[in-house]
Amino acid sequence: MKHADRFGLPAVDVPPVDFSRIARRIKDVIAVIQKHDSEERFCKLGANVEFGNAFFKNDHTVDLHGRAINAKTWVIATGSSPAVPPIPGLKEIDYITNREIFSLEQLPGTMIVLGAGPIGIEMAQAFNRLGTAVTVVDRADQILGKEDKDMADAVRAVLASEGVAFHMGAAVEKVSAAGEKKTVSVKLRDGVSVDLKTDAVLVAMGRAVNVKDLWLDAAGVKYERTGITVDARLRTSQKHIFAAGDVSGGYQFTHAAGYEGGVVVSNAVFHLPRRLDYTWLPWCTYTDPELASIGMNERAAKDAGLDYSVWTEAFQNNDRGLAEAQTEGRIKLILDKKEKPLGVQILGPRAGDLIAEWVAALNGGVKLSTLASAIHPYPTLGEISKRVTGSVFSPKIFSEKIQKGLKFFFNLKGRACR
Repeated sequence: MKHADRFGLPAVDVPPVDFSRIARRIKDVIAVIQKHDSEERFCKLGANVEFGNAFFKNDHTVDLHGRAINAKTWVIATGSSPAVPPIPGLKEIDYITNREIFSLEQLPGTMIVLGAGPIGIEMAQAFNRLGTAVTVVDRADQILGKEDKDMADAVRAVLASEGVAFHMGAAVEKVSAAGEKKTVSVKLRDGVSVDLKTDAVLVAMGRAVNVKDLWLDAAGVKYERTGITVDARLRTSQKHIFAAGDVSGGYQFTHAAGYEGGVVVSNAVFHLPRRLDYTWLPWCTYTDPELASIGMNERAAKDAGLDYSVWTEAFQNNDRGLAEAQTEGRIKLILDKKEKPLGVQILGPRAGDLIAEWVAALNGGVKLSTLASAIHPYPTLGEISKRVTGSVFSPKIFSEKIQKGLKFFFNLKGRACR
């Protein structure tokens, strides 16, 4: 609405949002989605659901409210919770995490986001667009630390252009509160300390696995701070006890947990050996534009010592992107020395949907030449995948050798117009 003039429409003076209506819609959407995770749904599927604080008494027995429950096989899927760093004063203030942020009743006037990972960056942009003055603080020099720097910097540039402030390479020294206002004391990169006043502090500094009070030692299950130790079949140190999802310390995505659940079922229930394979696991950060990835990025290829090449295509050359006034970003294709794909990153509109073509192609072993010659509807954002694969073959098609051959066979003169 703020950018209606981009489309030739009258400019709109957008009034402040009524955050209570936004909060109500969020709750309504969550209520619909949560039906998939409801007790009733699992009961209908034949699963008995019980709630409580359970802990292992031994490797086959769990205590639930003083009642012993025995099983031949166990699956631990207790997930993770927001990690709360030991910052002086943080536990004394009324901070929020990704758990509470969707239950706010009022829009904060100002917000400081501690952490520049996916959750912190997504929420920073969302609340900034709703009218909150947002500042992001992180010890690292780059936002979205697992992504390639050029792609992450492009996301940061978009957020900065929209008004999000950044203090990167900065350390949080302490946090305090006086009335409704909070103060975050930060030491900047140049060593200068500043006090940042804010209405809300969002802690988005990673996740902590939920293993406390499970008494895993009693079951002989080995674990570390980063998660329960599992093998490629998701078996713990006790082969009849499995762990899946965030608690196993792997990829912390809902779709990764779903995939791991399938691996557990194969091994634990059907006794069909199935091993994890994350080679073509996709993920997406839901900023605008979105940043989606599958396989290796340039940083991972470099760390692995691989000989690789990079091919890119910009959305500013995509006709649908031009029509939609969404020209930020690009697709980035990483190839090995044999020109086989190592990975793909897409920064742009609907990137999470666009990566699906690569999910199918890479899992199906589709050749780049097949993608390059496939017919895509016009005008669509998806054409960008065809364009980038086509660019891989362009140097060969238009090589000096090919041009000489065309001149010989067709008496090609070159330019035909004066």
